[in-house]
Amino acid sequence: MIEAGKGFWAAALEQYQEKYSGGTLTPEKVREVEAELGYRLPAGYIAISEIQNGGFPVNICYPTDQQNNWADDHVAIVGIFGIGRENQWTLCGELGSQFWVDEWDYPEIGVYFADCPTAGHQMVALDYRECGPQGEPKVVYVDQEDDYSIIELAPDFMTFITGLLPEEHFEADDG
Repeated sequence: MIEAGKGFWAAALEQYQEKYSGGTLTPEKVREVEAELGYRLPAGYIAISEIQNGGFPVNICYPTDQQNNWADDHVAIVGIFGIGRENQWTLCGELGSQFWVDEWDYPEIGVYFADCPTAGHQMVALDYRECGPQGEPKVVYVDQEDDYSIIELAPDFMTFITGLLPEEHFEADDG
């Protein structure tokens, strides 16, 4: 598990951080959001949300060996949606998981939990297709610009979270 969340969440301008915040996390809120989404959230997602319920991670890049519209060797995220419905970019908020399915025609594979720097043209999701709604989902990158192609990033949420790297890691490789 992430060591008490130390160093995971970045400080951000409060006005932007708030849009991702699910507020105070309670077991009741987790149950309500899971019921609305129709999926059990991974324990790791709940654990990082207990530290801070949504926001911007310090490390935002995840390595991949598959070329995509963002880069040849990685994908990037902006923020992680908080567990709640209080604000725009929370799991059940105005621009939460279901928004991407209803308004942008993203495939119904699970829960969209992280946006990318491409203003909605790529998203990161918990993919429940193999494990079912109560199982441990994979983490995938869905590319709207490439006919909603899906790239598997990690076998589970915690592998994804602990595998995030700083942007500088990839910038150094370019030069």
